[in-house]
Amino acid sequence: MRLFSLLAITLTGQIAFAQLKMSKIPVAAIPLPIHYNAKIKDAFKYTDAEGEHIAFITETGVVQLKAATDEDEFKGGDLYAYSYKMNNGQPVLSWQVHDFVKDCQFDVVANYLPDTFTVTDLNNDGKAEVWLMYRTTCRSDVSPASMKIIMYQSGKKYAMRGTVKTLVSTKPLHYDGGKYTFDESFKTSDAVFRKYAEDLWKKNLLEKWN
Repeated sequence: MRLFSLLAITLTGQIAFAQLKMSKIPVAAIPLPIHYNAKIKDAFKYTDAEGEHIAFITETGVVQLKAATDEDEFKGGDLYAYSYKMNNGQPVLSWQVHDFVKDCQFDVVANYLPDTFTVTDLNNDGKAEVWLMYRTTCRSDVSPASMKIIMYQSGKKYAMRGTVKTLVSTKPLHYDGGKYTFDESFKTSDAVFRKYAEDLWKKNLLEKWN
């Protein structure tokens, strides 16, 4: 379990230290009333100033879709994320994310990036931020895949969208993609959120081909 020091104000107006508690949990630890799609990739339980929560991400992987004709074969993939708040021992859905690739006749990319799903309290307000990052595309060449960072705090969504940076040619050396934009929520948020998102983007910017 990871602990993050937080600054909190008590009812008497005194300054006290609280902690954001966060730990990974197995699939079996997710309460049975919770329903979800696809296969769980990672799950966290965390407690912040707003209570106890469970957040997790799921993927279908690349799946074969129903063929439109005998000659056509279509593939796709779905990504989901869920966050529940525990209310008197019962999970209540706080937010969810669903993104996908559909009706693709070429190569499908629809996956979360390793070690990017996490919980933080970057601005030390006692309210956790939940981060997820993934790529999606349907392509038959080396064109850049779409890449997104989604963050939620207190039910509010923040999104960073763009493309990966991919090597197009070696002679001359040329890359394509790599640009991004922040949505309005990010643009008007604490600078520490944008800094974290930009660092995460740079770390996962370059797409590596096997």
